[in-house]
Amino acid sequence: MNNLRWNEDLPRVAEARTILHAGMPSRLVVPENDTGNDAILHVHGGGWAFCSPATHEGAARRLAIACRAPVLTVDYRLAPEHPFPCGLEDCLTAWEARAPDRRWSLAGDSAGANLCLGLMLRLLAIDREMPASALLFYGVYGADFSTESYVEQAAGPGLTQAGMRAYWNLYALPEDRADPFVVPLRAPDADLARLPPLYLNAAELDPLRSDTELLVARLNAIGRADRFDLWPGVVHGFMQMGNALPEAREAFERAGEAFREVTT
Repeated sequence: MNNLRWNEDLPRVAEARTILHAGMPSRLVVPENDTGNDAILHVHGGGWAFCSPATHEGAARRLAIACRAPVLTVDYRLAPEHPFPCGLEDCLTAWEARAPDRRWSLAGDSAGANLCLGLMLRLLAIDREMPASALLFYGVYGADFSTESYVEQAAGPGLTQAGMRAYWNLYALPEDRADPFVVPLRAPDADLARLPPLYLNAAELDPLRSDTELLVARLNAIGRADRFDLWPGVVHGFMQMGNALPEAREAFERAGEAFREVTT
């Protein structure tokens, strides 16, 4: 995977090891500044079909340092061999197997943010314990290819409208896309109102930008005050570029600030 190239010159952490979590190979990263109180279940992006804990090692380390908490990245099943609901079921299994000695939050980028939000809606539906907070980076929340950003950024740079159509076709049948667990923008206001505090960001030059903007508008309309940062001049997946892009490093710092605001 091309994403592996961003995992050079990794920031130092106290511990980084591969473990088996809920039967899934997973990567545990513990920062040197761990407060001992919180932990984060991290769901990697990659169009539901690509990437792994290895491709997101740098992101996991920067997230752990920024949030001062261990980060556990799970290797959930990928499409097309394992389409919806397989990945979401794996995330639920991983969540329910979390250690009880910490207060847990969620974090995810792109398709990982979609799975995090779908997981929270699923937890509401089955009346299970919710995360303390969730950090959602340039996520996939809708399947409408006519939004402003899908039109403006149809040809990229980077992620394209055609690319997202292909990812959707790998992950979920058209008839599944009426399900809020697949397309969280279809969730009712009552469910969105019950979500824990969220931190959201989006990249300006990203076909998915409007997905986050539409979600933020929904959240604001029901009286929530979730923090949202729009990053100008960057493309989808920019936080993977932390070893080269200052905006990526700053994005993790802001996410960490938001995390600590709601967990301390």
